[in-house]
Parts: sequence; C-alpha cells; structure tokens
Amino acid sequence: MDLHAALTEPVTLSPLGRVKVPTGLAFAIPKGLEGQVRPRSGLAAKHGVTVLNAPGTIDSDYRGEVAVVLVNLGSEPVTIAPLDRIAQIVFARHETVVLEEVHALDDTERGAGGYGSTGS
Repeated sequence: MDLHAALTEPVTLSPLGRVKVPTGLAFAIPKGLEGQVRPRSGLAAKHGVTVLNAPGTIDSDYRGEVAVVLVNLGSEPVTIAPLDRIAQIVFARHETVVLEEVHALDDTERGAGGYGSTGS
C-alpha cells in the first residue's frame, strides 16, 4: 500500500539532501510479520528520490508513527507536498532464528566464492 506524506506544508529536498517525512500512521503489526518500507518507482525514475534505508523495517513491537527517510539522488531540487505518495509498505512474514557458533561450516558446491563466482 502507498504511504503518503503527512505534512502541513511542502518540503523541498535539495540534491543529495535527505528528509524524514511523517506518514501519520502507526501499526500494531502481529508477531512474526514486519513492515517493509520501499521506494516508489515513479519518484525514483522521474526525480531520483528514493528511500534511504530501503527497505526500511518496521518491527512488530514498534508502536510509534512511521516516518520515511527520503534522499534526493537527482540533480534538481524536489518538492514533497502534503499527501504526496512517498513510499510503499509491504507486510511480510519472517522467521526468527537462533544463531549457533560453530568451528566449521558444511561444504557446498559454491563454497566461499563471492561476487560473480556463480558465472553471473
């Protein structure tokens, strides 16, 4: 779903500038789910504006207002007006894991091969 700017007046985002934009929304996200705040493709393609920490995670125990940190990677100032669509949120399941320290990992075909090691 789209997240809108809960602003009382427009905010201008200078090139390479960032701003925390309130949404006016708070959620009670069930345990086992998270909210993922993602950029809007239109803002990115048209203006170079994206979510700085994409995807931003909203934990299930957070009860405050959701805000979106936008950054202008474009070369021109961009104005964010009240009620503009600024980001999207997706609610997704996640697993809780327990980490266990080990002295060695099991072998795989790829092993420790890093970037580009699979031929792509």
